[in-house]
Amino acid sequence: MRRGLVSLLALGACASASAQIAPLPMAICAGWEGERVCEQLQEDAQIRVLHCTFPPGVGHEMHYHPPHFGYVLQGNSVMRITTASGVVDRPVRAGTSFSNDVEIQHSALNVGAETTRYLIIEKKYADARPAGAVAPGLCPADQ
Repeated sequence: MRRGLVSLLALGACASASAQIAPLPMAICAGWEGERVCEQLQEDAQIRVLHCTFPPGVGHEMHYHPPHFGYVLQGNSVMRITTASGVVDRPVRAGTSFSNDVEIQHSALNVGAETTRYLIIEKKYADARPAGAVAPGLCPADQ
């Protein structure tokens, strides 16, 4: 009986550790070398609209996005995307779009020769991240 209880407690500890989410800032609160790269154009209870600008050599430190849609407004460049799975260089071109139906955690760096600008529409209603797992980043802690 005691061995079963110890096993059950150990299993519960493992399950709760795997359910924890590392605190990360939202995209609007993440920046690059202490400077913001995104501005908020609109926000309501359902969505958040961001305008992000990345000159060559500028990126976006580790952050998260809830499910979202993005549109490349300007630039023909290459963004180096780093996730827990590794690093990949992605070509970006004005007029193209992307979307993700799940939370994305990444950092990005413009390794190309042109400035890129994005419009990103985040689905706030689909943000499943608990409040305690949202780091303030460059935003005030009470935001």
